[in-house]
Amino acid sequence: MRRTSRPGARRDDSARFPGVSGALPLELNAFVGRAPELTCLAGALEVSRLVTVTGMGGVGKSRLAARAAAVCAPPGGARLVELAAVTAGDLLEYAVVEALALTDHTARPAREVLLEHFADRRVLLVVDGYEHLVDPCAALVGALLRAAPGLTVLAAGRRPLGLSGERVVPLAPLGEPDALALFTDRAAAVVPGFALDDAAAADAREVCRRLDGIPLALELAAGRLTALSPGQLLHRLDDRFRLLTGGGRDALPRHQTLRTAIGWSHELCTARERLLWARLSVFSGAFDLDAVEYVCGGDGLHADDVLDVLSALLEQSVVSREDGPAGVRYRMLDTVRAYGADWLEGSGDAVRLRRRHRDWYMGLATWCELEWFSPRQSEVAARIEAELPNLRIALEHCLTEPGDIRLGQHLAGTLWFYWVGCGRLSEGRHWLQRSVELDAGAQEQPDDFPQARLKALWVLGYVAILQGDPVPALAALHECQDEAERTDNAVAVAYVEHRRGCLALVGDDVRRAEVLLRSALERYEEIGELNSNVLMARVELAMALAFQGELRDAVRLCEDVREVCEDHGERWTRAYALFVLGYAARCEGDPARARRLLEECLAIDHMFRDLLGAVLAIELLALVTVDEGDPAEAAVLQGAAGRMWASVGLPLFGSRHYNAPHELCEERSRAALGDVRYEECVREGARLGMDAAVGRALGRGAADDGPGAAGVVPVPGPGAPGTAPDAGDGTGAARADGAEPGGAGSRAAEPDGGAASGGPGDSGGTGPGTPRPAASPAPGSGETTG
Repeated sequence: MRRTSRPGARRDDSARFPGVSGALPLELNAFVGRAPELTCLAGALEVSRLVTVTGMGGVGKSRLAARAAAVCAPPGGARLVELAAVTAGDLLEYAVVEALALTDHTARPAREVLLEHFADRRVLLVVDGYEHLVDPCAALVGALLRAAPGLTVLAAGRRPLGLSGERVVPLAPLGEPDALALFTDRAAAVVPGFALDDAAAADAREVCRRLDGIPLALELAAGRLTALSPGQLLHRLDDRFRLLTGGGRDALPRHQTLRTAIGWSHELCTARERLLWARLSVFSGAFDLDAVEYVCGGDGLHADDVLDVLSALLEQSVVSREDGPAGVRYRMLDTVRAYGADWLEGSGDAVRLRRRHRDWYMGLATWCELEWFSPRQSEVAARIEAELPNLRIALEHCLTEPGDIRLGQHLAGTLWFYWVGCGRLSEGRHWLQRSVELDAGAQEQPDDFPQARLKALWVLGYVAILQGDPVPALAALHECQDEAERTDNAVAVAYVEHRRGCLALVGDDVRRAEVLLRSALERYEEIGELNSNVLMARVELAMALAFQGELRDAVRLCEDVREVCEDHGERWTRAYALFVLGYAARCEGDPARARRLLEECLAIDHMFRDLLGAVLAIELLALVTVDEGDPAEAAVLQGAAGRMWASVGLPLFGSRHYNAPHELCEERSRAALGDVRYEECVREGARLGMDAAVGRALGRGAADDGPGAAGVVPVPGPGAPGTAPDAGDGTGAARADGAEPGGAGSRAAEPDGGAASGGPGDSGGTGPGTPRPAASPAPGSGETTG
């Protein structure tokens, strides 16, 4: 069906002149953004006679449908039928006849009049606001489409009509640039001379983000700028429903306040749908079906019925669906969630729901810790990344509810593998330090779960070590050791000794590191512990041996670790074993083998967003590149590594062992290039983002910039998010001595060891009755592994 008229063809003027019956309304202000959506709608109208724009209230369905109809109207024109004011299904057909101003004084049924009217016309009929009459509206639209071959229907509502051949176009809120443009345009209309300086622009962007980019909310917020600055407006958004009122007098009643816009959807829900809507408000960000069934099921909503009710909320655009690395997930906009939260508080059930939410994510974290040492390691990383907003809510609940601090310590410690292995050191330290400080010296905390505090303490110590902060690390480890020995907690004693060995290693006290790491490994064997941490202790021991020139023993240890990792499907610790093996190959004069090992190491590190492991691998690859005769590329890699260190912490930990390969690479590159050219190459590398730097190091060129560059598949971050990792990666650092290949026993030929990596397993116990995720195996009742 052609949407534009041919030259000379007669065209119905109803698409342009509102005085014509059923005409589209003229636009009184600027239409902002939505270019991709308009293109999508135009394409859909070319291939389907029924296209439905769906979305939550206030998202801009009506405006978009009207604009699309004006652009795509066929020669017969476009007609608009607004059904929001029609209160009963048996009045629907009469309301359509009236909207189209069809005069008929006979006794014929209204549907017959409509069928006759559309029978030989090529018309685009826009049906808006039908969601409260979805069944009779679907019946009428279906009958009209079957009887009138020239009719096309563009519907706009909060749920599809559910007819055969319907093409559904979900409408999301505006993206940040368009949201800000809309907010600014509407603000300029009410505040003469309105303009955004840098500070006001930042506030305005945050307003747009807090309001989810919902056009109605943005327009109402802009209207408040007659009395408030963008900053003042932002500070008042905690009560958005009270603030965002006062829509235009010509607006539909349901669009005059944000509360009525969302409330209209709420009124259209059944009692069970409203109940689930309220309960879903305890989630933050995206969530999955298993979580919904556990947290929201029961007490008026059987778990077996949750899927059907959730599907109904999806159809009504209250909930949206997302597909990502962690599978199918669901999300509510913050504004919709806030409306549900008000209802949940009013029901008196909020406390119980928050506890169920806490329990689910305690169980999920425990399961993920166990599964970290398995072939599902990548899946676990993606899952925790996706669940981070809800884990934050659970942590906050534990640390603010009386009597739940031990649970918070357990949860913060259980997530060691994420803080350490996936680039979240800073956030991990925040939660760990907060949890141990809250009950420091407090007498009211029960001692029936003391291992939770012990675990939090040595995980805190470990994180601080990797951040290059030895003083608080040592304090946390000493406190943990004293209490572990007092309570005879063998697991905590083993992990503390391991971490003390790690601290000695990064402090260049390699002989003491060897003693402590050997002792820790003996303790692990005595208690039957085998996980990523135990394997990392072996890698760290290999590093200590390599620092002392015992290269053969170091390689043997790492080959053993590599074999165990392959048997168990463990990849994260394996990367550090590959690092040591790669360094050994370089020292033995085999740069080709060294490159293969280091590239595999780097690909694994990047997949987990392990900044520390990645930057160490790039540093050593730079040295290998010099060996291969390309000092300019080596300098580029050094520049890229320098930029990455800024996000990790103290460059090369201030250690002579870590710094040796860097110094050697710089010395040889400067000698070959000259100071000016060397600095130019370093600056070129410093301009590379992480993904581009990894791609460059893997030999794919600087043009590869973005997730997946150079064949690397990173675990996505937040939100969507992917979220960039915070400062400090947290994986173990494999050190590289970096000297020239030399004779046996030569200090210059010694490979480097590395900073401890791997995270604590557990200081004892999986947690006090924490529930397991419904779709995962129950955690064992013994000591938690990592």
